[in-house]
Amino acid sequence: MNKIACVNGQFLPESEASISIFDRGFLFADGIYEAISVVDGLMLDVEPHMARLERSLNEVAMTSPYSREQIIAMLRELVQQNQFREGLLYFQITRGAAPRTFQFPSSEVKATFIAFTMPMPLMERPEIEHGVKIISLPEQRWKRRDIKSVGMLAQCLGKQAAVEQGCHEAIRSEDDGTITDGTSSSFDIVKEKTLIPRPLSSSILPGVTRRAVLALAKQNEIQVEERNFTLEEARGADEACLTAASNFVMPVVQIDEHTLGTGKPGPVGCKLRAIDIEEALGSAR
Repeated sequence: MNKIACVNGQFLPESEASISIFDRGFLFADGIYEAISVVDGLMLDVEPHMARLERSLNEVAMTSPYSREQIIAMLRELVQQNQFREGLLYFQITRGAAPRTFQFPSSEVKATFIAFTMPMPLMERPEIEHGVKIISLPEQRWKRRDIKSVGMLAQCLGKQAAVEQGCHEAIRSEDDGTITDGTSSSFDIVKEKTLIPRPLSSSILPGVTRRAVLALAKQNEIQVEERNFTLEEARGADEACLTAASNFVMPVVQIDEHTLGTGKPGPVGCKLRAIDIEEALGSAR
């Protein structure tokens, strides 16, 4: 089956989808993106993703070529045309195609919108039962990590380093040892049954799944303490977990050479994964 993509409102086979070589997303990574989970053909957490998209666009002074309602309608049409059941729905907006100059093009240049589907298992994954291993790396990304920019070379390098060491993810630590987040996920630790996430700032992405998990933790009487924590503290935690649209809640059992807790997924992370999935599916139906 030749999957269907959406380019500037036009639905066409992925093999025929294209943009200009002068698109600023291609030349400068001058663009913003989002990725929405789809389970049983249902788009999850749509409004929080759209709110984050609009915030990121505003932070880089970029105007969307479509309204929120128009984008959601195109995404739903894409799901329908592809008979898409499970995976990620990716979409991005760039500042458009214009002569290659560093300053923004004139307001007459229309932004570029693309979207496509990424089939992958989200619900049934062997990693959930056993947990995953991750590595730590020095923080090398730009200082506005709260913006979901398509400029992700440092993240690609980090993920590749993790894969080459047989690990699932790489988390970043600043010069003082403070953990920020992962290459494609938020990162929390658990100590004495208390969930400890880093507070929101320009240093980390405001994860949609992170937001949902923290709210659900408080609703389910799981203690939450938002504060900075170090790599050393993370290595000595009882549990740890990654949160992302592609993971929901993914238990971490090892950081570098340090085994966490019993070396198996812990009760807090497992509970949060279950209630996050239940809430997300319930809200989408």
